[in-house]
Amino acid sequence: MTPRCRRRDAGQAFPLYIVAVGGLLFLALAFFAVGQAAATRNGAQTAADAAALAAGQKYRDLLREGVLDGLRDGSYRTDPTAWEELLNGRGAPSEAACASAGWFAGRNGAELSGPRCTPDSWPTAFAVQVTTRNTVGDSVIPKTSSTHASAEAKSVVGPRCTLDPAKDDTSGADGKGGKDDEGGKGGKDGKDDDAPAPVDITCDGTRWTLDPDHLQDLPDAADLFSVRLAH
Repeated sequence: MTPRCRRRDAGQAFPLYIVAVGGLLFLALAFFAVGQAAATRNGAQTAADAAALAAGQKYRDLLREGVLDGLRDGSYRTDPTAWEELLNGRGAPSEAACASAGWFAGRNGAELSGPRCTPDSWPTAFAVQVTTRNTVGDSVIPKTSSTHASAEAKSVVGPRCTLDPAKDDTSGADGKGGKDDEGGKGGKDGKDDDAPAPVDITCDGTRWTLDPDHLQDLPDAADLFSVRLAH
C-alpha cells in the first residue's frame, strides 16, 4: 500500500473517530442526566416520607394530649364514647399535624403540593404529596432545567391499646354496694363514690392503669399509638 493510500484511509477514518467520540460523550452526559434525575427523585421521596411521618407523629402526640385531657377534666366518664375514640386513634384535630408535615417537607428541600395533607378516617392516615424546590438541572436532555421531582407518601396511625373491662366496685362483706358503716357516704376504702376511678388499658400485652390522680404515670405517645409508612 502506497503512502498516499495510507493517508487517504487515515483521512477517511478521522471523521468516524470524531463521531464515535461525540456519541460516547453524549451517552456519558445522558447517563449523568439520568443520575441527576434519580437523585432529585430520591430527594423528593425522602421529603415525602419525612412529611408523612411527621404528620403521623404529631397526630399521635395530639391523641395522647386528648386522652390526658379527658382524664383531667373527667370527660372519660361523662363522654366515654368520644374518649374511647381518642384511645382508638381518632378524633384529634389534624391541622397541627398537617402543619408539621409542611415544615418537615421544607427542611428536606420540598413543598407540599396537590392534596396538601389529607387525613383519612380509619385507620387514621395522612397522605402527602411533595414537589422539590430545586429542578433536575441543566443537561443534554431537554427541559430538565425546569423539571421538578414529585413524590407521595402515606403514614398510618394505629392504636396499640384496648380498654379493659370495668371492675366491679363492690366493698364490704354484706355486698350491698360498699356503703361505709361510719358516716354512710364512702365507697371502697372510704372514698367518695364520685371520685374519679382509674381506668385500665392493655397496650401490646402491657397493662397500664390510668389514674386521674396520678397523671404523671401515663404511658408515652409511642406506647399508646403506632406510626408507620404505608406503601
